[in-house]
Amino acid sequence: MSSEDKKQAPAPEGSGPPADTTVYHDQATDATSAYTYYDDYGYEQSSPETAVETAAPEATAVVPHSTPAGPPPPPPPSEPQEDEEDDGMLRMSFLEHLEELRARILSALIGMGVAFVACIGFSERIWSAIQGPATEALKAAGVVPPKLAVTTPTEAFSIIWVKVPVLVSLFLASPWILYQVWSFVSPGLYKHERKWAAPFVISSASLFVIGGAFAYFVAFPLGLGFLLGIATGNDLTAVVTITEYFDLFFNVTLGLGIVFELPILIFFLSLLRIVTPAFLMRNSRYAILIIVIVAAVLTPTPDVINLMLISVPMMVLYFAGVLASYLLFLSRENKKFPWMLILLGLIGVLAVTASFVFAAVRVYGFRLVDQWPYLVK
Repeated sequence: MSSEDKKQAPAPEGSGPPADTTVYHDQATDATSAYTYYDDYGYEQSSPETAVETAAPEATAVVPHSTPAGPPPPPPPSEPQEDEEDDGMLRMSFLEHLEELRARILSALIGMGVAFVACIGFSERIWSAIQGPATEALKAAGVVPPKLAVTTPTEAFSIIWVKVPVLVSLFLASPWILYQVWSFVSPGLYKHERKWAAPFVISSASLFVIGGAFAYFVAFPLGLGFLLGIATGNDLTAVVTITEYFDLFFNVTLGLGIVFELPILIFFLSLLRIVTPAFLMRNSRYAILIIVIVAAVLTPTPDVINLMLISVPMMVLYFAGVLASYLLFLSRENKKFPWMLILLGLIGVLAVTASFVFAAVRVYGFRLVDQWPYLVK
């Protein structure tokens, strides 16, 4: 601002400190701002020439001309939304987890109790079926009469009316028990992963029952016949108590039922992203070693034939679990499984097996029978 734009008004005598009487000239509008002066009596007056009200200093600042405002800027981005996969996932405290576990255990025990009560009415029939392999093995060993022995008065009651219903009720209530297991685990899964509830329960219960049936029809009779054959072959008399027989039957049947859950375990670990198909195949040799060790523990006999009867199905189950894990991986990646290639491979395996059986029967004189090993000379 130049000196020409400023004019100083004289202050009257005896009126105190002079007031600010500087005249501001707005060069943008070429207008004179308001100023004050004192009359002959010392009173403050407004400038008659401008007739403009006195404004605050900040109001008299020069405002440059601006261009018309454009569209308003976009609002700042909101905070990232929570992952859609977390939608529906429950959040529970540690005490709530314990309470949920307690409720699921009680529900499983109630279901097993109902199955136990239903099995008590058929205890004698169930026991007759359970001791069937023992009767056949004792007959083959030449034991007369082919019956189990009772050594204590309470032995038969505790086995037939308590332990047998407990074992059978465990297999009957397995779908309900496995459903409780899934209900306890499912709150920690994503919403799209909970659709596996029905396949998990059905397949787990089916494999558990199939494992028990495999033990009853294949593994246990063969192992028992081998053991009793050793006794009679060395001029010994076989005396088998009911407790020893049922304990062996319980361990083999329940053990194979649990072992047959191996594909479900592998699939569940893959569902939780703990293992991958590549990891399972890369470490398959260690898995086979562990399977052979477990089969040696479960097998009632130390011979190689019965060991293979247990270990080979377990190996098949392991690779079936790897296949299920691979299918899950393809589903996550939105890829398709080469079903046609697998089908052609199965057809090739069946063709080779049929050719082997045909050559054994027509060329080498073998014949097919309805018992193991199904192909004899």
